[in-house]
Amino acid sequence: MHTVWKGSISFGLVNIPVKLHTATENKDIKLRQLHKKCHTPINYQKRCPDCEEEVAQEDIVKAYEYAKNKFVVLDAEDLEQLKKEQEEKAVEIIDFVKLEEIDPIYFEKSYFMAPDAGGAKAYSLLKEALNESGKIGIAKIIIRSKEQLAVVRVYKEGLIMETIHFPDEVRKIEDVPNLPEGQKIVKKELDTALLLVEQLTTTFDPEKYHDEYRTALMDLIEEKKTGKKTVTATDKKPKESNVTDLMSALQASIDKTKKKKPAAKKRTTAKAKKNA
Repeated sequence: MHTVWKGSISFGLVNIPVKLHTATENKDIKLRQLHKKCHTPINYQKRCPDCEEEVAQEDIVKAYEYAKNKFVVLDAEDLEQLKKEQEEKAVEIIDFVKLEEIDPIYFEKSYFMAPDAGGAKAYSLLKEALNESGKIGIAKIIIRSKEQLAVVRVYKEGLIMETIHFPDEVRKIEDVPNLPEGQKIVKKELDTALLLVEQLTTTFDPEKYHDEYRTALMDLIEEKKTGKKTVTATDKKPKESNVTDLMSALQASIDKTKKKKPAAKKRTTAKAKKNA
């Protein structure tokens, strides 16, 4: 399993060298976009609208727009140094809280935590302490150039770290338009709704849920593939050369070669020597 972060995490004076591994994966089916006419995959280019030219990766800089069309350019070296300074800090568990105190809206991404060399005992100690107390740890960590708030908790046989949003990253529900207010609910309707909830109540079993759309889409793809209903991208045609430009380039090359070539010495024949 690929390691996405390597460092140490501490609580109190206990320091645990750990590695993080992505715990989930996106299984969305990625569809390419083709040109309808020739079925060639579409390319996306980075272009400068002012210079009207394609921009290479090495010619792109990062900047912060503090006002309309006004930027502070940030050097790659400065960003890298700042990132390094933060990543080198040990991740410290700053608080212990109950999991149910955190609303699910805050949760973002999950990472399996594994002990690194020499960290097995301290890792097991933290796991057991969390297990016995029924608490989870709150920590801060830098992952991919972004500081994240995170929780550390017991998951089955190990520990898992889940990044969570900072409060200012969660939008206010009060800003959602057209939320109903003052709706009168009839008791009979509520009782019927509660009865339905009771009938559908069960123990959560994640294995019973499946992505039916993804399955149907893959079945459709396989059906078309088996039925030979496929297309092949048109071979990229070489661009036709401009004959005039080509001849100019060839002539320029010849002229350049002539200038570099030393003038040939005239050969003096024996007859010429005799007549001299």
